[in-house]
Amino acid sequence: MASSIPVPGKRFVIGLPYAWLFVFFLLPFLILLYISFVDMGESIHPFKPLWDPQTGILQLKYENYWEIFRDLDGGGPLFQTIYIEAYLRSIWYALLTALLCLGIGYPFAYFIARSAPAVRPALLMMVMLPFWTSFLLRVYAWKGILADQGVINKLLMWLGITQEPILMLYTNVSMLVGMTYVYLPFMVLPLYANLVKMDFRLLEAAYDLGTTPFKAFWLVTVPLSKAGIIAGFMLVFIPALGEFVIPSLLGGPENIMIGRVVWDEMFTSNNWPRASALAVVMILLIIVPLAVYYHYTGDRTEGAKA
Repeated sequence: MASSIPVPGKRFVIGLPYAWLFVFFLLPFLILLYISFVDMGESIHPFKPLWDPQTGILQLKYENYWEIFRDLDGGGPLFQTIYIEAYLRSIWYALLTALLCLGIGYPFAYFIARSAPAVRPALLMMVMLPFWTSFLLRVYAWKGILADQGVINKLLMWLGITQEPILMLYTNVSMLVGMTYVYLPFMVLPLYANLVKMDFRLLEAAYDLGTTPFKAFWLVTVPLSKAGIIAGFMLVFIPALGEFVIPSLLGGPENIMIGRVVWDEMFTSNNWPRASALAVVMILLIIVPLAVYYHYTGDRTEGAKA
């Protein structure tokens, strides 16, 4: 018997992920793409139509995209706008967050993977425990910890280390601390799932050949956990790139990321086409590198199998 699942059922199982991607990704993206090329209309019709029935001309407002890269009103130079600065700042902070999560999460995931099987569920529960509380409450808790009269400053003054509060809140450090704390489980879990399947007898073989522990870790463990590193890095970097809540609550006015810019354009300036164009560019910034990466890694995988 070739298969125990009837053909219609098999088609349903295969088609369900595609339907989910169409409804929750492709359709919202097409709506964003449509809004990004229109102009704001009247109160009854918030957006002007793309197609003019009288002239038969397709009216696409490319200025929504062009003004992202150049200030058309002031005639400024190319790539020197507040939007480009917000994009670069978001990429930088998302990259730092992913690297910090990797540096903290890798040892913890390695420790869980090398622990006794009876202890691993408790350690994994400690990693997932923050998800049991509200995301907003956890971020607000860091405001109480890092404030001028917060826990850390009171402890430092009580120990006599400092005589006055140290500015910790509304800085680059406080924002990175909050983002690293929130996204750390997204790095630990895929790393653990990869490391727990590793055959640690390979390390013992490397030790028998005279390799130092650090060299064995770098030449054996890290290459075997590359898939977990990439998965965790993407799971942290992608949501951190468009983060809005943490920079708004913990970051200062100079730490405006692209998520806050989209919010201001949509709800403060009431410029939905510009906000949609910013969101489309941000999606392309994420999708294009991913597509290029998976294209080349897929080619190398097929070449290795051949």
